[in-house]
Amino acid sequence: MDDSPGLITTPLTDDLVRGALDLERTARGGLLPHRLPARARAQFGDEQVAQAESQPSGVRLVFRSRATAVEVDVVRTVVGYRGVPPRPDGAYDLHVDGEPAGRATASGGDLVTVDLDDGSQETVHGPVGTVRFGGLPGREKTVEIWLPYTETTELIALRTDAPVAAAEPSGRRVWLHHGSSISQGSAAESSATAWPALAAAVGGVELVNLGLGGSALLDPFTARALRDTPADLISVKIGINLVNRDLMRLRAFGPAVHGFLDTIREGHPATPLLVVSPILCPAQEDTPGPAAPDIADGQVEFTALGDPSEAALGKLTLRVVREELARIVEQRAAGDPELYYLDGLALYGEADSAELPLPDRLHPDGAAHRRMGERFGALAFGPGGPFAATR
Repeated sequence: MDDSPGLITTPLTDDLVRGALDLERTARGGLLPHRLPARARAQFGDEQVAQAESQPSGVRLVFRSRATAVEVDVVRTVVGYRGVPPRPDGAYDLHVDGEPAGRATASGGDLVTVDLDDGSQETVHGPVGTVRFGGLPGREKTVEIWLPYTETTELIALRTDAPVAAAEPSGRRVWLHHGSSISQGSAAESSATAWPALAAAVGGVELVNLGLGGSALLDPFTARALRDTPADLISVKIGINLVNRDLMRLRAFGPAVHGFLDTIREGHPATPLLVVSPILCPAQEDTPGPAAPDIADGQVEFTALGDPSEAALGKLTLRVVREELARIVEQRAAGDPELYYLDGLALYGEADSAELPLPDRLHPDGAAHRRMGERFGALAFGPGGPFAATR
């Protein structure tokens, strides 16, 4: 879609993309970032995981240039739900030398509409869209374009008004994080303002975000992806999806956590590894799942469908998950001095819920993401924290 004369087209190569675990070459000659490797994608067989891992939270185009104008052609895939107002268009955040410098959206692309009653889907295909940024400073600089966490994004072309070169590695430590939709960014303003991205900025680290909406389920293929990905720091935020999917009972949960951590330790035997329990979610603190969306007047709220008395029979609640995670980490840490625990209530707890309630009773909004990012930055990267640079 080369409609801007005077711009230089630069081939999209792997060294221009950061934050993805795999880059798929497409029939259009573009790049489709994935946040799980091909081996994992061959194993999950779950449409929700497929959707989440292809939504490029934390993935960004990074290059050096004197360009004052940048265009990126993309084909986005947007998922919507029948009867629910569409989400805002996904945000592409521009950073120049590490500082926010603009935001844009794309048009066109494919729209997948899901019927929540029967699970059926309808796809309408659309054209290539273009993301444009202008008015950049004319000096040599590092340009980062953070891709949206809400839309699968196929990168088609990169155009600028000055030559582009791949940026040299930053030399910063790499933080590999896995969690749920809250870690992926759900209800944040953009991928760059999701709490892990904000915490990474506080810590001065390179983020690889494996937050997978609805899919932080202690899956072995995810553990192997974490095991096999180079990292200096690792965190895993466990619990909310296991509860709201009603996936397992307490008897299975403990061994599954041990197995997940064992697998990560196979590839990272001495890397600082932080286990983070769920943030406050009043609907599921003492009520087991499953959780289901309740749609009224075009608004979505999540409701827990379990019976609180079932926790005595081994069904998981967030309170039970926190207690078990703390116990497991304490037990393992006796022989693993680089294993740490962070109570998610320290990131978002009772007082935060009163001030910044979860809009849909499950996901924090942009202000809460900012608070969580600041708090994680202080607790994990600050003095005495498990990720502190001076340790």
